[in-house]
Amino acid sequence: MTDKKLIEKTALNAAAKLINFGGADYSADSAIKKEDTSKGLIARDAGIEEWDWPQGVGIMGIQRLNEYYGDGRYDKFLDEWFLNNIKRGLPSANINTTIPFLTLADFCGRRPEYKKLCLERAQWLKDGLPKTEDGGFQHVTTAIGDRNAVTLHEGLLWIDTLFMAALFMGKMGAIEHRDDWTDEAVKQFLVHIKYIYDKKTGLFFHGWDFNRRNNYGEVHWARGNCWATLGIPEFLRLCGDRIGGGVREFLTDTFKAQAAALIKLQDKTGLWHTVLDDDTSYIETSGSAGICAGLIMGIRQGILGEEYIPAADMALKGLCDMTDKDGTVKNVSGGTGAGMDAEHYKRVALVPRAYGQALCIIALCEGLKL
Repeated sequence: MTDKKLIEKTALNAAAKLINFGGADYSADSAIKKEDTSKGLIARDAGIEEWDWPQGVGIMGIQRLNEYYGDGRYDKFLDEWFLNNIKRGLPSANINTTIPFLTLADFCGRRPEYKKLCLERAQWLKDGLPKTEDGGFQHVTTAIGDRNAVTLHEGLLWIDTLFMAALFMGKMGAIEHRDDWTDEAVKQFLVHIKYIYDKKTGLFFHGWDFNRRNNYGEVHWARGNCWATLGIPEFLRLCGDRIGGGVREFLTDTFKAQAAALIKLQDKTGLWHTVLDDDTSYIETSGSAGICAGLIMGIRQGILGEEYIPAADMALKGLCDMTDKDGTVKNVSGGTGAGMDAEHYKRVALVPRAYGQALCIIALCEGLKL
């Protein structure tokens, strides 16, 4: 097994680097070229200070380490992060700006405004967010270059949505004992699986387009798959016995099928390629970390058997190898839109990002618990 001290040291170094990532320059996005956006080189995604999905996943990783130690060592950083963003003014309401609320919900008892914001966002997801056919959460995102505007992505479902918004919906349903919110979160998992799960392989596509009635290029993207690998057991953990019977079995069966497919595609490094079934694509760390974290969570919840431990341990070793001594998690792909072929994903640049740091931290924390 990978040395526990190495895992812990790597996690702490990655967290130290993350909280000092700095901010992003939105003005750089006002004149950004389409070629750069397709490579994921969006200024908004850089740093740790913005209220959007890269940073929202980032603070989730910090909170997970906070919970592991149980001594509140990162409470001050997180509280200041929330207060600074609230003072600045939150960006437009959309799918990607919802993930920070997942961590904010843990701090609702500290400040009344935190709870108010969480309640408002949960209700907005149910009543205000545009929906696709079958009532799916439309993958509305922040507009590039304008944090107060949105890109509607009409008729589009992306697997990212489960992690960025449905997890929060389920968590608030559990906290507030709101069956309507829990039911909405469950529905989103079921609708997204219905349209994005690939029955032939057990993997997930990136998304579904109701306008063209297709799964884009039917590519099995690593980070997209990790949103389900980690998202499903995390959802079951957050909702507890509020999800039972056939729905729980349906989700766990889907998760087990995906896990079985994933370990067959694991690289000798212990990690996974950015296009899972294309070994000419580069090894990508953020998706690999999310997959590793989900597999270990599945083992710890008793969904997966002990036969998955060697694959999880290989992944932990690979994540440690991919983290520099200064805590930078390497080989993290930039923000990635849904593409029509594998080359689209291969062209995405490798850049340090908060979500790469955080997914690595989450996986390492799961490894420490295992």
